[in-house]
Amino acid sequence: MSSREFNTTKMILKFGIFKVPLIWLCRPKVIEHTDERLEIRIALRRRTKNHLGSMYFGALAVGADVTGGFLAMDPIAESGRNIHLIFKDFKADFLKRPEGDVHFSCNDGLAIRELVKKAIESGERHNYKMNIEATVPSLSDEVVARFELTLSLKDKTV
Repeated sequence: MSSREFNTTKMILKFGIFKVPLIWLCRPKVIEHTDERLEIRIALRRRTKNHLGSMYFGALAVGADVTGGFLAMDPIAESGRNIHLIFKDFKADFLKRPEGDVHFSCNDGLAIRELVKKAIESGERHNYKMNIEATVPSLSDEVVARFELTLSLKDKTV
């Protein structure tokens, strides 16, 4: 794990402790973090399982939320502006039971950087539909869930 992945993992857990305890409870770990891509793993364990032994859909939602949100955090922080981030909607397609540690990945980093620039330049709210895929690499490369989240940004800097 590089220092960027380690620092992003620490930032996610800190955010979870102080802002959204459910994130901390799921203990997401960053696997890969570049300007273009973020991949996060949530381990399948007692607190993330459902009654059938696969990952609970609430834990899957946390994984998609964290992956999308933290991919936007770097460009927002780099801008030095007071940009508010929220998800406007959330769509999930559950394709197969995730019966192992789930990896969430999003490759929309460059588009999100452009969204941050647009929000700064216009001062208006701008939206982008992010695509996040979930896989269980220990079992197969097959996608077990797909998520579509609309990221909404607005620059509140006065």
